[in-house]
Amino acid sequence: MPTRRTLLPSLACGLILPRVARGHAAAGLLADRVEVRKRERVMELWNGELLLHRFRVALGRRPEGHKVKEGDGRTPEGRYELTEFLPKSYYYRAIRISYPNEEDRRRARALGVSPGGDILIHGLDPAIAKRFRRDHWLFNWTRGCIAVTDEEMDIVWSSVTPGTPIEIKP
Repeated sequence: MPTRRTLLPSLACGLILPRVARGHAAAGLLADRVEVRKRERVMELWNGELLLHRFRVALGRRPEGHKVKEGDGRTPEGRYELTEFLPKSYYYRAIRISYPNEEDRRRARALGVSPGGDILIHGLDPAIAKRFRRDHWLFNWTRGCIAVTDEEMDIVWSSVTPGTPIEIKP
């Protein structure tokens, strides 16, 4: 019989912490949403309350704040969708994010600037030296996109579908 000491931590883990998938993604369980937390440089793929995958990510060269205009080097913040899979990208595979949305276009119009576009989740830039590839997330090197390793991109690619919502948080 479990003691109070062993029972309480196990209950707490089940109630407070997200359950992490163990082999579910390989069994065909797809993510129903993607969450990015820029400050933590983390992207998570979720199915309901089940965390399928967590990745360290590189962001735009100026990650603080919401993307305002084309060329500002910022990664947008807000709710979007994954819209298009690009197998022949400059980067190792890419998935387009539906930025800019109507609110982004309205904000840019009010400022008299272009909101930009072509925001992606993608693999690594082929120009990144092998010795830096594993730790690419320590540097903000994209033009506003969200980058993972090529191996991680394979996982993302097989875990989401067009229309999957993505929320990018500060």
